[in-house]
Amino acid sequence: MPSLFDPIQLGAISAPNRVIMAPLTRGRGTKDHVPTEIMIEYYRQRASAGLIISEATGISRQGLGWPFAPGLWSDEQVEKWKPITKAVHDAGGRIVAQLWHMGRQVHSSVTGEQPVSSSATATDGQAHTYEGKKPFETARPLSLDEIPALLDDYERATRNALAAGFDGVQVHGANGYLIDEFLRDNANFRDDQYGGSVENRIRLMVEVVERVVSVAGKDRTSIRLSPNGDSQGVNDSDPAPLFTAAAKALDEIGISFLELREPGPEGTFGRTDVPKLSPEIRKVFKGPLILNSDYVTAEEAQAVIDAGTADAVSFGRTFLANPDLPARLKAGAPLNPMNPATMYSQGPEGYTDYPALETQDA
Repeated sequence: MPSLFDPIQLGAISAPNRVIMAPLTRGRGTKDHVPTEIMIEYYRQRASAGLIISEATGISRQGLGWPFAPGLWSDEQVEKWKPITKAVHDAGGRIVAQLWHMGRQVHSSVTGEQPVSSSATATDGQAHTYEGKKPFETARPLSLDEIPALLDDYERATRNALAAGFDGVQVHGANGYLIDEFLRDNANFRDDQYGGSVENRIRLMVEVVERVVSVAGKDRTSIRLSPNGDSQGVNDSDPAPLFTAAAKALDEIGISFLELREPGPEGTFGRTDVPKLSPEIRKVFKGPLILNSDYVTAEEAQAVIDAGTADAVSFGRTFLANPDLPARLKAGAPLNPMNPATMYSQGPEGYTDYPALETQDA
């Protein structure tokens, strides 16, 4: 079996190891969702990852409700992403852009409009806004005649990502956001061709991925899904047939890799007793499969590779606090603890000031 530190081919991307950096929202952009200079150093520091999957990045103003998160719909955003991707490449790294539409997780105080979703539903709890926490709002269903414009937004964001120097794109289809809201039956009550049957509920996901592939190519397109258990209020009554059908459709398209966020009963951020579906998905998706959620040690990651369940593992919060994570894991070195208070704050604290191992040893 391959080692966590062996190279892997992810479509057109040759990754030098299987320690993947998961997408991590950090909120260091401007209020207009433009990347900032501090982000250059943050991503450069983490270039030793086999592949960096960028923080979730908005495809449109409608779809981006997270304060200070970056987007990819304007020329200004493209220009400010360019030095970030260049810094990663100059440091020997690889980076893809994760394309994000937040669906009903958007708040109108951020976007200036009512959130949209598969159906008229709302998330429990409160949204992050520029004015602090506010109750989530009820979304309006996307109409059929709005779907083409949504696909156009994904196409534009893909073109912009490539123009900005990204090595590819990942569609965010997980975590209770728009695509997930179409996939799962406790959020999708539509009676048209995008609702009801499994075939209909995976339709938007397939159309989005096909549109992205038409620009980036299948060997530079991937997707993230969260198949087991509740995710920000989105769930499914029978997830196995749904997500195996989704994975089979993605396999037929031939995307470069599939990433699964699969929490377990002991998860730190989100937990569930719903069994992990990666073994079933593995049977129908033949491309590289990357697993995510609460992996911390090299031993934990190597175990799923040895079992044949995964080809690589993506690390999230561990990468946040350890910019040189592959070296630390390989050496069995101690890990920096994460400071939750600075996860979404502005400025360098808890962002670019986590020390590298060589600095600590000096």
